[in-house]
Amino acid sequence: MELPELAARWMHALTSTAYIPLSHAEIEQSLLDFLRDLRESPESVAYRLVSLHATGPDSLRATIEVLSPTFELPLLARLSSAYAQAMRTDAFDQQEQIKVAIVRAKQRVERTLKVSQARFQEVFDSAALGIAITDLDGRCVEANDKLAEIVGLESGADLTDRDLRDFYHPEDLVALGASYRRVSEGQADRFRDQRKLIRADGEPVWVQLVVSVLRDADGRPTHHVTMVDDISELHLLQRSLDHQLLHDSLTGLSNRQHFLSQVERQLDGTPITLYHLGLDAFSVVNNGLGHDTGDKLLKIVAGRLGRLAAERNAVVARIGGDEFALITVGDDVTSTVEEIQEVLAEPTFVDDHGIALSASIGVVDRPPAFATAAELMRCANAALRQAKARGKRQWALHDPHDDARRRGRYALAASMPGAWEHGEIEIVYAPVHDLETREVLGAVARLHWDDLSHNDTMALADSTGLSLPIGRWLLREACAQAARWVEEFGDGAPTLHIALGALQSRDEDLVADVKRALDETGLPPERLRIALDISSVLAGDDNALVLHDNGIVTALDGFRGGHDELAVLAELPVRSVITRAPAPDPDSPLYQAMRALITTVHGFGVRFAVDEVHTLTDAAHWRRAGADGGIGLLPALTAAEVTDLLTTAASLPPAAS
Repeated sequence: MELPELAARWMHALTSTAYIPLSHAEIEQSLLDFLRDLRESPESVAYRLVSLHATGPDSLRATIEVLSPTFELPLLARLSSAYAQAMRTDAFDQQEQIKVAIVRAKQRVERTLKVSQARFQEVFDSAALGIAITDLDGRCVEANDKLAEIVGLESGADLTDRDLRDFYHPEDLVALGASYRRVSEGQADRFRDQRKLIRADGEPVWVQLVVSVLRDADGRPTHHVTMVDDISELHLLQRSLDHQLLHDSLTGLSNRQHFLSQVERQLDGTPITLYHLGLDAFSVVNNGLGHDTGDKLLKIVAGRLGRLAAERNAVVARIGGDEFALITVGDDVTSTVEEIQEVLAEPTFVDDHGIALSASIGVVDRPPAFATAAELMRCANAALRQAKARGKRQWALHDPHDDARRRGRYALAASMPGAWEHGEIEIVYAPVHDLETREVLGAVARLHWDDLSHNDTMALADSTGLSLPIGRWLLREACAQAARWVEEFGDGAPTLHIALGALQSRDEDLVADVKRALDETGLPPERLRIALDISSVLAGDDNALVLHDNGIVTALDGFRGGHDELAVLAELPVRSVITRAPAPDPDSPLYQAMRALITTVHGFGVRFAVDEVHTLTDAAHWRRAGADGGIGLLPALTAAEVTDLLTTAASLPPAAS
């Protein structure tokens, strides 16, 4: 919501709760200024709200209701706390005026005794704060009805000669006694403090105290003036906000922020174990039975884990979604994991649905004392991902060495967009050979980045969502380069082969991207070969068929020879399949199986090609097995290097070529 609109809503909410002596336009402009400063200084905005006289009984509630959809809870908590403080400060400023009026009334008693006494009594009796005048021993000389109400007595109850200290909480007597003495001895003009009083019915009540001293004509202290403001509701509000900041609203468990602080306190050499739990198939419950059922299930899980934590003197938290965390001391990991699974596996019935529960668990056991809480949570999350990769109801222990390797890979993936932007990722071309004649059939366009292969680079791109844009870039640039070769060398130009990753193979815009690349670059469709990832074809994607209908020759990449893959060859008009299997040793039984597979593929009228054939020996083995083409016998070349070779070949005499 735009700030001016929010300011208008705020103005209408506030003017319904308090009288503000300004026009609506002036109020709205002031509130707009407050909104612009709110994120930087919520405390300043709170004091300015009070100065604006937005101090009605429901002004704070109306403010929170208007602002809560736009601003986060911690910010509003700070605003509420500062607003309460500003209200108290404003009230006490008024109290100071009252006190001055009281003192002056006392000093003028001889001149205008009746008038001043009436005025004093009116102020004293009608004050919104409890007021007590006590001697230096704490015995009440005079107290108003409001104070009697605060301490739970009937209105009009006489507190004269009652010891005010009888209403103070026993735990506060020593501290308050010292504060009163400091004021009496002149060490302070007054003191303010938040304390608990004990009502007549024994219930505690939180109050704000302001205490000052009355002196005689010679400056000697004679009485204390104690002003009491009931802040129980504000105190409860503050406690509620504090609880919400540190606890999960659904389950009541500690949230991630609170859990991190508890972990941090235990990082003092204590042999702790951190468990990061992710509920298995929780999305199935949400999608199949509804989010209400999912929420009820989360509450059940929280209750069970809470009881387990209580038995083990452990700390448990919900750290997000369907994930929980548990920290124990001096633990046996295997037995705890089993106990967690047993607790979760108890029959669970939610809305008459019997639901089976299990969890994948990542474990960090006895980390070094120098580790931070945030680092431990990251390590536990990494272990949880490993556990989930193994299947359901699995657990994994954090391995620092494996984690270091994974972090290096994640760091590469994170830096990939910048590397692409700065031209560090380039396109190279790997020759495609006929294994029988050694003739070059074409060139495969591939990505090259640092020491990474094309497949590794595309895998990193998949992990960051970059594979589609970088795949389109590869398609467009490679087609443009192939078109230049056709224009310059004619039939001597290599046919362009492009192998697509899984995401690009099933992209709904793939056919449009291919046609656009051909139209914009002028590359004839017959000079292009597109290899689709076979998993996308098995999933039912029809890009291979549509590409064929548009005159594009297609192949299937990642072929392994399964029944489903062979069935696809009978349904789709593909030219070839590409595999990445090790070369079969002629003396191995695998050789006969591979030879039979290749014969079967040929029976469909489909050629069989092999990627990553790096030696002549491997090429010979594949040729004997019946394979048609190979990629990798020669290193990949840049576009400029391919152009130089084509130029040299075109300039040689026919006999030499």
